[in-house]
Amino acid sequence: MAPPDRRRRDPEPNPVTGLAAARARFMAWLARPLASFHLIVTIATLLTVLGLVMVLSASSVEAYADTGSSYSMFTTQATFAVLGAVLFYIALRTPVRVLRRLATPAFVVSLVMLFLVLIPGIGTLSGGARRWFTLGPLSLQPSELAKVALIVWGAHVLATRPRGAPWKELVVPLVPGALVASFLVIMQPNYSTTVTFVIVVGALLWFAGLSLRLFAGAAIGVGIIGVVLVFAADYRAARLFSFLNPSDDPQGAGYQSRQAKFSLADGGWFGRGLGQSRAKWNYLPNSHNDFIFAIIGEELGFIGCAAVIGLFALFAYAGLRISMNSVDPFLRLLTAAATTWIVAQSMINIGYVVGLMPVTGQQLPLVSAGGTSTAVTLLMFGIIANAARHEPEAVATLHAGQESRFGRLLRLPKPEQYSPAKAAEARRAAAAKADRKRAAQREAQRRSAQQRERRTREDQRRREEQRRREQQQRRRAEATRRQEPRRGTPRRGQALASDQRRDRSSGRAQERGFPERGFRR
Repeated sequence: MAPPDRRRRDPEPNPVTGLAAARARFMAWLARPLASFHLIVTIATLLTVLGLVMVLSASSVEAYADTGSSYSMFTTQATFAVLGAVLFYIALRTPVRVLRRLATPAFVVSLVMLFLVLIPGIGTLSGGARRWFTLGPLSLQPSELAKVALIVWGAHVLATRPRGAPWKELVVPLVPGALVASFLVIMQPNYSTTVTFVIVVGALLWFAGLSLRLFAGAAIGVGIIGVVLVFAADYRAARLFSFLNPSDDPQGAGYQSRQAKFSLADGGWFGRGLGQSRAKWNYLPNSHNDFIFAIIGEELGFIGCAAVIGLFALFAYAGLRISMNSVDPFLRLLTAAATTWIVAQSMINIGYVVGLMPVTGQQLPLVSAGGTSTAVTLLMFGIIANAARHEPEAVATLHAGQESRFGRLLRLPKPEQYSPAKAAEARRAAAAKADRKRAAQREAQRRSAQQRERRTREDQRRREEQRRREQQQRRRAEATRRQEPRRGTPRRGQALASDQRRDRSSGRAQERGFPERGFRR
């Protein structure tokens, strides 16, 4: 009989302990000063690469049918992705004070562009909507630029308001400016961008501290206006009815949603494989754009869809964490509103692809085909990454010379330290400037009222003088008539004497140049 093996055996690994250790390591990594910055850069890179791969896969068939090349849409998307990377880097290097200085001019320029795109000959009409500027082989959608401009300008305006300011100071001029932009977008028409504007303004006002009662009342009013806009166009009403009753028109208004569900169901858990989608063979319209999430589900399966949703959930965590850690109210409002916009747009897109919402036309950020949308979203990611480098712990670390390898590679400048005293002084200066402006306006109104009153008195005086002169003229004329002697004029029908007839006839003859003649007897 063999002796028992008394060697020490290693304990079997416990999966629960392994998960706890991984979670502890991840939480320790998140506790680093620049963790939020690296999260934003990583998420932006992964979503952009995934978007390029899926656009190439989903658009190859349609691109080959339209242009004879399977890479035409992919080339355009890659070009705008490179442009977006450049904008990301520029936003990463831009100081916060420059962003605030450019906020108002950028929003005004975006409004001008929204107006110009409506003019025939300047804006390009495609699919019944005039939304694009055509620049050679590329097209530019100004409504996408207006999203970023509205966020930066709205955060700049609300950051100048003191905490606990009246609701009128929070609403004006943010809401009027957003209404002007929304009206110009509705005229294109572009209902989905209008929804984005509503989300952005709502997020800004919510994080700025608007009371819940006013926020709920505004939400009800916006909902009523939204229902009116839905039924104002037949295609939007058809989308709503097809959502409420999918089997009513399966080959018409409900065709896209139906085919998207078939694609998701066909993918299963692990998908059919990259590039093996069947729906992109003209079964699913806009498979490379609005419904690219269905192609992800078909080719990468439930695992791929869960990965995309997980990336956006991680971005929501990182963005709100940056907002909470920011001591600058401008960066706090900007990152919170931008995070809400991107996450809400992604959830709306995924929601109508899986059938939880009616189709609205919202794109999946950084994943759907759309050059301007990709470039602008990368610009917004760059601004959020810039805000992450302005967290107090990150600023202290960077000023201590502990720059990350990625930051040294990009030669990023050190962020400026936020000073509450300087910010309070700037707010006081802005308030004093606003007070001087209001005082100047009141003074101008007072002077204008005085000038109007002076002109009114002068007009009354001139009218009185004119009336007196007219009365004096009437009195003089009446006195002159009274002083003139009355000439005797014979009554009509009364015969004149012979000497009177002779005098009158001789007078007429002399007037006509005839000599006076006597009467013959």
